[in-house]
Amino acid sequence: MHINDIVSRAHKRALAIHRCFVSRDTNTLLRANIVYVRSLVEHNSVIWSPSTLRDIDEIESVQRKFTKRLPGLHNVSYTDRLERLQLQSLELRRLVTDLIWCYEIVFGHVDIDINDSLNIRPASRTRGHDYKLYKTHTAGTRRSFFSERVINAWNGLPITVDFRTLAAFKRTLSNANLSPYLKRY
Repeated sequence: MHINDIVSRAHKRALAIHRCFVSRDTNTLLRANIVYVRSLVEHNSVIWSPSTLRDIDEIESVQRKFTKRLPGLHNVSYTDRLERLQLQSLELRRLVTDLIWCYEIVFGHVDIDINDSLNIRPASRTRGHDYKLYKTHTAGTRRSFFSERVINAWNGLPITVDFRTLAAFKRTLSNANLSPYLKRY
């Protein structure tokens, strides 16, 4: 219900942008979309991030339909539109947000006890970075909780990701290939 409500409101805002803006300048329309629409579908996504393909597609349809209506992009595939417009899929943006939130928890940037939600794996001589998390075996709806869904992507971060500061983490995370951890886009 929550996702349907967000998607409905986002589609209405996106349609209003296309209707109300006299300018057909792509950059202006994109900025309006980022401010008024994307912020709506990304607000608190760490809490409600969708786990089913149907919900992921439903949320992605907001950006897919908006970019399709931009001048000169009607007959271009969604992935090509994202590339031309230098945008990320909403699913990828939610994953990046999850990883940044995980970083803030692991390194104590937020007032959350890490032991309440995540377990740091003892240092070992395995591949990858030194901040791997222990993954418990879960079933059912628990698998879609933040503390479970972020672990594979977190543990799979390449050694090139810099964990020294949050700014360095964000910068190097943007260069990492996170596509194996996406369900769709």
